[in-house]
Amino acid sequence: MFELLRSRYPALLALLAQILALAGLALLVLALVRQGDVRLSPWAAVLLQAVLAAALGHWLGLRRWWLPLNLAFAPALLALQSGQWPAWWFLVAFVLLLLVNWNSFRERVPLYLSGARTRQRLSQRLAGLPADFRFVDLGCGLGGTLLQLARDYPQARLAGVETAPLVFLCAWLRCLPYRNCRVHYRSLWQEDLSAYDAVYCFLSPAPMPELWQKARREMGAGSLLVSNSFEIPGVPPSEVIELDDWRDSRLLLWHL
Repeated sequence: MFELLRSRYPALLALLAQILALAGLALLVLALVRQGDVRLSPWAAVLLQAVLAAALGHWLGLRRWWLPLNLAFAPALLALQSGQWPAWWFLVAFVLLLLVNWNSFRERVPLYLSGARTRQRLSQRLAGLPADFRFVDLGCGLGGTLLQLARDYPQARLAGVETAPLVFLCAWLRCLPYRNCRVHYRSLWQEDLSAYDAVYCFLSPAPMPELWQKARREMGAGSLLVSNSFEIPGVPPSEVIELDDWRDSRLLLWHL
């Protein structure tokens, strides 16, 4: 059950962590009152609940990017209730969060950014392809991988697809100066993979089985599918490149 929630409905697990933390806080407050009439201030209680919610979220298997959300949820509510922040600020923050993490809700793919070491090793691995190879980044984020390859391979034809509105806009603007690089506001499921020699993705465990089926249907013989860290269940990669970074990242490669 928890595996299903982690992969498909992580927001429900985050809500469960908040509820369990609130229940734990209530029990603690009752115990303190009975022991010696000790009372916590509102902010002390809220901060304690926030830390407990973050710890429970980690224990339940939520990914690291949920940690600041679980920490900030209860303090933000208290700040709103106490009038220390104007209500419109939280609306703006929510809209920005939605525009950045749109894929988390629609496609269960949070915003993951490929690190510098990952981009460099991927670029080195693609050196064996023809100079004008065709490449697509499925869920290109802020476009860092595309920019690296655009500089390293000026004759290559590079594309990225992204559906988080604010993230897409940033990537599109960053890639504008490069003639061999374009970013499209498009779902990865709508992108025809038959047009590419190499396909790269940094998604999440949830879409990988379906992506493998799509790759088998569309990608041509001799093409390359590269996943940053996330495996395809039951399909061993043809190559594994260890990146030795703080996330223990790996490039997993499948030859179609």
